[in-house]
Amino acid sequence: MAKPTADITTSIQLVLQLIRAQHPVYAELPVSDGDSGWDNDIYRLGGALAVRLPRREAAVALLQKEQRWLPQLQPRLPLPIPAPAAIGEPQEPYPWPWSITPWFAGQTLDHSRIGSDQVEVLAGFLAALHTPAPSDAPQNPWRTVPLAQLQPSFDRCRQALAGGEHEVDAASLRLWEEAARTPLDVKPTWIHGDLHPRNVLVKAERLFAVIDWGDMGAGDRAVDLAVCWMLLPQAQQREELMRRCAGVSLPTWCRARGWALLFGLHVLSAADPQHRQTGLLTIQRLREGP
Repeated sequence: MAKPTADITTSIQLVLQLIRAQHPVYAELPVSDGDSGWDNDIYRLGGALAVRLPRREAAVALLQKEQRWLPQLQPRLPLPIPAPAAIGEPQEPYPWPWSITPWFAGQTLDHSRIGSDQVEVLAGFLAALHTPAPSDAPQNPWRTVPLAQLQPSFDRCRQALAGGEHEVDAASLRLWEEAARTPLDVKPTWIHGDLHPRNVLVKAERLFAVIDWGDMGAGDRAVDLAVCWMLLPQAQQREELMRRCAGVSLPTWCRARGWALLFGLHVLSAADPQHRQTGLLTIQRLREGP
């Protein structure tokens, strides 16, 4: 699962051109290379801002979703998120919308760790996020659907790993089957939809920001509760998160285990070594419990 090929090439000169034409208030700030992600090219703008430009057409709708909804979510969340400071429009030669957002200088959690006191912060973030979503909240065919509808995805991952060192064992298969048949027992809420370690930033072992909200929508909070096994390495941390999320039902935790297993298998079968490591750790933690 290598990073998709870009549909368009961006550059510092392009970013400068767009900013000067559309947001001249930022025109005196220096622009430097930032990063190229799965969906977006990111450039640093001054010391506190970033410019995000979709690098492929499939990502445009995800950026527009963030532009619309993140400013509404931001005030209620206890951690920073990349709500846009300014929105850019298509302009020759760049055909799509783009955003100026905060620049977050923390490390991703796959290259760092969090202190034990941050479990409370994580629980507070999830509680603040998992609130009723409006009727026009976005839907996501991969995140806001019942887990059982993703059986084909599970089967593809299982087949890809068959016969290898990390093939799906009987215990994992039982976990999946139980989670997939566990019915939804709660109404949909806002969810991030993709809370893996690369989308959680840390600074000095403290949770710093949550990024990449393109999969957000109204869905089962169990999707996000998979972080219990994706982010927390110690069993006592996972137990504490469950205690602090005391209002979450047992069926929801069962579905969360299923989502964690699916995410873990998906990235374990990826080509990226760092993704594979995340998948392996997630599945190991599921075996350890709770």
